[in-house]
Amino acid sequence: QVQLVESGGGLVQPGGSLRLSCAASGRPFSSDAMGWFRQAPGEERLFVAAISWSGGSTYYADSVKGRFIISRDNPKNTLYLRMNSLKPEDTAVYYCAASRSSAWPYEYDSWGQGTQVTVSS
Repeated sequence: QVQLVESGGGLVQPGGSLRLSCAASGRPFSSDAMGWFRQAPGEERLFVAAISWSGGSTYYADSVKGRFIISRDNPKNTLYLRMNSLKPEDTAVYYCAASRSSAWPYEYDSWGQGTQVTVSS
């Protein structure tokens, strides 16, 4: 398994932006597809975005398409999620996940501990 540590969460006003980071260690980062998920209180964990090992393919949930951007820096072993035009309904704990799947849809075998994002005025 790979170890994943998220950071960058916090409190932001509606319409604001945040960038989440996920630092990976334990196996070659560039061989894994990666994803972001989120979980609001009392709800199930939901898919947000995913990216292939090379960064050449990205996938988004409809609810964030056009507002969020997933990216990765393989030499730095880091995954990012740029979140723009944030809404109160984006409030959740955000998790990154790693997958050894070679094709979409990915199956994830490692998860981080999560970082809280709160969108409120």
